[in-house]
Amino acid sequence: MKIVVLDGRGLNPGDLSWDVLRSFGDLEVYDRSNPDQITDRAKGAQIVLTNKTVITEDHFRDLPELRYISLLSTGTNVIDLAAARKYGVDVSNIPSYSTESVVQSTFAHLLNLFSRIAEETSFVKNGEWSAWPDFCHWGGPLRELDGKTLGIIGFGTIGRRVAEVARAFKLNVLVYGPHLPIGLVLDGALAVDLNELYRRSDVISLHCPLGAKNRKMINADRIALMKDGVYLINTARGLLIDDEAVAEALNSGKIAGYGTDVLCEEPPVHSTPLLSAKNCWITPHNAWGTREARLRLMDILAENIRAFIEGKPQNIVN
Repeated sequence: MKIVVLDGRGLNPGDLSWDVLRSFGDLEVYDRSNPDQITDRAKGAQIVLTNKTVITEDHFRDLPELRYISLLSTGTNVIDLAAARKYGVDVSNIPSYSTESVVQSTFAHLLNLFSRIAEETSFVKNGEWSAWPDFCHWGGPLRELDGKTLGIIGFGTIGRRVAEVARAFKLNVLVYGPHLPIGLVLDGALAVDLNELYRRSDVISLHCPLGAKNRKMINADRIALMKDGVYLINTARGLLIDDEAVAEALNSGKIAGYGTDVLCEEPPVHSTPLLSAKNCWITPHNAWGTREARLRLMDILAENIRAFIEGKPQNIVN
């Protein structure tokens, strides 16, 4: 059995082993694959593994021996799932491997926004504190989390864990999910409608999947509903926000700070307005990628492949 990894670099930049996958067949691993390389590289493969490399209906048509795809991620938007069904190809994803890592990154951004860690550390490192006349310095107001209201959009596995950690910081927690009954209290978190969440939250954190209905959900109209000086965190998907609207709100002070691990275009182009926006802190889509999370991903991936070979495919998304 031939197994091809089209873009293995994200999962394994060199600190993990692919040996567990070699036990299933002949393994070929590519760090990255351009669109025009996919068919040649996957030719003859029964199993293809992909993270961000897009698989279209043309690929399914041109790869008649392909029977199974396992994503190296939770999101499924890089696969034409309808075409996969049409050509009889099972597709699995990797669920719940990065929950703790993403939650950790969410609070890293939150603490940076409230305590201005990155900004104040830079003040020290560039020598400004050494020349400062006072023993202490504030580049801007420092804030306490205690008693503030955190609004969580998306209340799946990650959103629930964020709510749990938030209570340890004595944050009040509002949550929104499309299927949550308004007024329901879940472990201390109150379910509200989306507009109420926008109006009442001091911090809004995104933890929902991207779909056609919520693309650019954080736009100028929604920002207008928010408190002046609201903080925004996004460890979900870049296209949940309108870059230009958020950048404008940051520069005007309507949004006091934005911490994000994701952008609409990755890697970003130099014209991306968030790169020059005030109080915008961007990490390069690595919240998911702690070594512990990637080891879990590799373990689940191996079990996905094993289950498919044994005729009992798991984590099927199509």
